[in-house]
Amino acid sequence: MNMLRNGLAALLITLLASCSERRPAEAQAEPGSLTRSTAAPAPANTAGLAVATFAGGCFWATEEVFEELRGVKAAVSGYSGGTVANPSYEEVGTERTGHAEAVQVYYDPKQISYQQLADVFFKAAHDPTTPNRQGPDMGPQYRSVAFYRTPAEKKVLEESISRVNASRQYGSPVVTQVRPYRQFWPAEGYHQGYLRLHPRESYIQNISMVKVEKVRHTFPQLLKNPL
Repeated sequence: MNMLRNGLAALLITLLASCSERRPAEAQAEPGSLTRSTAAPAPANTAGLAVATFAGGCFWATEEVFEELRGVKAAVSGYSGGTVANPSYEEVGTERTGHAEAVQVYYDPKQISYQQLADVFFKAAHDPTTPNRQGPDMGPQYRSVAFYRTPAEKKVLEESISRVNASRQYGSPVVTQVRPYRQFWPAEGYHQGYLRLHPRESYIQNISMVKVEKVRHTFPQLLKNPL
């Protein structure tokens, strides 16, 4: 009975909300948002900063997860891993561009390491065991991908996957793609800082915030104060 009840609840959430349901014309700020805006573009001055790129399903949650980590100066939602230059959200949604919804993370390596970012990504920020799907969001644009820029980053990612698999944290093996970084295309402005602008949306409350809260619970020592 519990399994049936949980299945019906999941189906209801799927029917009521998905990452793709909001349109630009509707993207207006709502009361009750967190006070610090995360809608800014990439930092103009990147001196002393490193950059990492992760794709873990709908970028609304992934962006917020990384924005809350100490040492992260900005997290920008966008598209990566495909072949089409400067794609639109609608084009990526057709599943013909090859892109995944991704987040570009600008961070201070003196305050947080690439290994710590990878730990957050694999252990709490999303489910790395579901191919082409995260919760109610289905399609290759929601696949799990970690993009590396150096051989050292590739090693970190591969060893992280091995450790997660060995820990049996998940019921299935990690299917995250480890790919060389090529290009990142920032998403439309209305996607940036989306979670904080729309905290009352059904999708944000029932899907996105579950991921955010898991990271907060799992990695409290890595969080900014205040968030």
